[in-house]
Amino acid sequence: MAETNLPQWAEDLRRRYIRGEASIFVLHGNVYDVVIDGDRTLTLTDFLGKVLLKESKDTVAVYNVATGVRFLKRAKDVGNLEDLILQTEKPRVLGAIEKMLIAGSKVAAILEYAEVIAPAGDPNFQSEADRAAVVTLHRWSFLPEIETGDNVVILIAENLTELAPKLVSNPKVAVVDVPMPDRDMRRAAARLADKRMSEKDADRYAEITAGLKTIQILSILTPPPATEDEARERESFIGRILTGPDAAERAKKLAALTSGMSQDEITKLIAPGVQPAAVPMTADEGRRPEVDALISRRKREILERECFGLVEFVEPEHGFEVVGGMDEVKKDLAVIAKSIRDGETNRVPMGLLFTGPMGTGKTFVAEAFARECGLPTIKLKNFRSKWVGATEGNLEKILNVIKAIGQVVVIIDEGDRAFGNTDGEGDGGTSSRVIARIKEFMSDTSNRGRILFLVMTNRPDKLDVDLKRAGRLDRKIPFLYSQTAEEVENVAKALVRKNKIRTTVDFPSIRDGFSSKLIGYSNADVEAVILMANDDAARDDATEVAAERFTRAASDYFPSRDAELLEYMELLAVFEASSRRLLPPKYAGMTPEELDIRLRHLRAIVGGRR
Repeated sequence: MAETNLPQWAEDLRRRYIRGEASIFVLHGNVYDVVIDGDRTLTLTDFLGKVLLKESKDTVAVYNVATGVRFLKRAKDVGNLEDLILQTEKPRVLGAIEKMLIAGSKVAAILEYAEVIAPAGDPNFQSEADRAAVVTLHRWSFLPEIETGDNVVILIAENLTELAPKLVSNPKVAVVDVPMPDRDMRRAAARLADKRMSEKDADRYAEITAGLKTIQILSILTPPPATEDEARERESFIGRILTGPDAAERAKKLAALTSGMSQDEITKLIAPGVQPAAVPMTADEGRRPEVDALISRRKREILERECFGLVEFVEPEHGFEVVGGMDEVKKDLAVIAKSIRDGETNRVPMGLLFTGPMGTGKTFVAEAFARECGLPTIKLKNFRSKWVGATEGNLEKILNVIKAIGQVVVIIDEGDRAFGNTDGEGDGGTSSRVIARIKEFMSDTSNRGRILFLVMTNRPDKLDVDLKRAGRLDRKIPFLYSQTAEEVENVAKALVRKNKIRTTVDFPSIRDGFSSKLIGYSNADVEAVILMANDDAARDDATEVAAERFTRAASDYFPSRDAELLEYMELLAVFEASSRRLLPPKYAGMTPEELDIRLRHLRAIVGGRR
C-alpha cells in the first residue's frame, strides 16, 4: 500500500494490513466525505483505489447493490469478468468476487454501503440473501487463500451499528474509524477552496469550521466566479497604490493581469515597500463579518441536517443578568464559565447535573450559563427509535458531531427519559447500550474544558448511578422552589425585566400581599402571576402595572400541584446536591438519616407518579 502523506486513518489501515492483523477491514464514520490528495479531492472509494492501493494491488473491484461491480484497476489475467460485471443478484456477485479473490493475487475488493449488503438485525427476520451475505463475508476472513494471495477486502459503512454484529465482532476483521477532519485538515481544505486566502484567514477558518466535513468546507469557502464589480474593485485598489500621471491606465491593465490574486499578493507584486496598514480597507475586507455570519448559519444548518433533527443549536438571548435569586448557584456557574473562557481546563468539571422539580428554572439557567461560557451550545432531541439498531446509530452520529465541533456545551433536558431505563427491560437492551456508550464518552478526560455535558432532570433517582459519579457529572446543583419572600421578590424582579413589563412597583413594599403568598411556588408559577397582573392592566388600558394588580393576581392564582410529588422531587435534589452551601437553611441542617427516612416515606406514597 502507498505510504506517502496519508491521513492518519489510512496510515493505521496500512500498518495493520502490513502486520498481517487482518485481510478484511471495515471503514466507518466520516466515509461520505472527500479526501484531499495534494491539489485534488477524491471520494473515499477513489482514494482507496487510486492512492492507497495503487502500487500494491493489480486489480481493484468496487461493488454496491445499486450499480453492481466496476473496476478502478484491472489486471490482464483476471478471469470471471462477465460473471462479475453482468451479475446483479447479491449472492451471485459475492460468489464471483470470492472466486476472483481465491484464484488471483494482489486483488482488492471494496464493498460500498456494506450495511445494505450485510445488515444488522435478527437473522430470523432477515431475507435469505442477507443471511447468506453475512455468512459469506464472515467466512472470507478465515480463507487462507485471501491472505496468502496478498488480497484485501474493505467494507465501507457509515454506522457500525447498522452492520451485522457477526462481522464487527469478528477478531479477524479490523475496524478503522474515519474521523471528521481535524484542524490541519480543515485548514488544508480552506486553502484548497481559495488559493488566494491568506495564512491568517486559513487559520481562522480552520477554527470556525470545526464540525464540518471537508466537502462542506470546500462548498462554503470556494469563491464564486469573478464579476465585473470585483474587477472594478481590484482596479480601484491598485489605483490607490500606484502614483504618476498614467496611474489610472496602468491600474486598469494590472487589474486584468492580476485576476485571481489576493490583495496581499498584488501589493507585494506592484508595490513591495507598501505596508498593508497603509492600504485602506476594501469593501471585501469590510464584508468579512457578514461572511463569517453566513458560515455560522450554514454550519448550523448542515450540522442539524447531518443529525436529521437529533440535535438543535441553542442561541441564548440572555445571561445571568436576568436570572433572579440563586446567588450561590450563579456564583459557582460564573466561575466555571470564566474557567472555560480562560482555558483553565483543570477547573472545569466533566459535567453538570441540574436537579429539582419542574418550573424551578433549570432550562432557563442552563441557557444563561451557555451564553456566559461563550461556546456553541446544542440541545439533544429525542434520538431514540423503535427500529433495531437505529437508537445506537443516532447516538453515534450525535457523538461524532459533538467531538468534531471541539468546544461545545451539550444540554440534555429530561435526562432520565433521554437515557432510558437502566435495566434495559422491554427494549432489547438498547437503553443499557446507550448508557454504556454515553458513560464511555463522558469519561474521556481529554474532553475536559472542551465538551461540557449539562444534564437536567427532576427525577435523578431514575438516572444510572454510575452516570452520576465524579468524573462524569461532577457537579450536582439543586434547583428548589423559593423558600423566603426575599427569594420570591428577586425572581419577580428578574421576570419583570425578562418580560419587559412596565411597572414602578417595589416588590418588598407589597410583601404581605404578594411575595409571602408565593413562598414554595415555582419560578414558572411566579411568572404566571406576573403575566396575569399584566393582562389585567391590559384589559383596563393601563400603561403600567400597579401594585394592587400584583397582589390581586397572587390571591387569585390557583396552580395545579401534586404536593407530595413536588416535595419528593425537592428532596431528591437535596439528596444529590454536591455542596450543602447550595441548600437553603430548611434543608442544610437535615442529617442524611433524616433525609433518607423522609425520602423512603414519600417514595412509598408517590410510587410511579411523574
